[in-house]
Amino acid sequence: MKFSHYSYNDVVLRRSDLDILSGPYFLNDRIIEFYFSYLPSCYPSEEILLVSPSIAFWIANCPDIESLKDFIEPLNLSKAEGGNHWSLLVFERNANVFMHHDSYGGLNAGHAKQLYRAIVGYMGIPDIASACKYVEYSKTPQQVNGYDCGLYIAAIAKAICSWYESKSEQKDEDGLWFSTMNEQVNPPVVAEMRKEILGLVKSLMAMN
Repeated sequence: MKFSHYSYNDVVLRRSDLDILSGPYFLNDRIIEFYFSYLPSCYPSEEILLVSPSIAFWIANCPDIESLKDFIEPLNLSKAEGGNHWSLLVFERNANVFMHHDSYGGLNAGHAKQLYRAIVGYMGIPDIASACKYVEYSKTPQQVNGYDCGLYIAAIAKAICSWYESKSEQKDEDGLWFSTMNEQVNPPVVAEMRKEILGLVKSLMAMN
């Protein structure tokens, strides 16, 4: 299939992005943004917001606090991610907890904490300092190579969306998504996600 670019919502994918999905390469922000833009069509909910890598990076590094306030508050944030090595920072409003999932031994802990500090004051939680927790989840499924981190956050995000859709049926003692994540995210599943996302892009292109 020959093409120069493909647009999905506000995400533009190029031929080089499909080449990344065809081989054992590090995912770029466009592919992750595409998948995060697609997931809500499978798990529609006003309670879930998947934030693109570029926006998360800008929030974490914005030097102008007033501009940050004007930008963040309308988002009504539920979920965000960030970093050079991809990892996932999740905010669960009901539990008042930020949970950082890193598939490479906590390599992104500093970046995730920086993002947390940038947005925690805008979550609409009274007495934010004592009410809201930040947790580095040490049992996050771990990648088995140096380039699959983007696929892991895609798989974890999908598992969390799946958990949220059926959480009334879940009996996890922790009341969160950990069991679902551990069931749905492992090296064989993650390895197949390259084909899954590539097939998804091609099928959507064929519909246009």
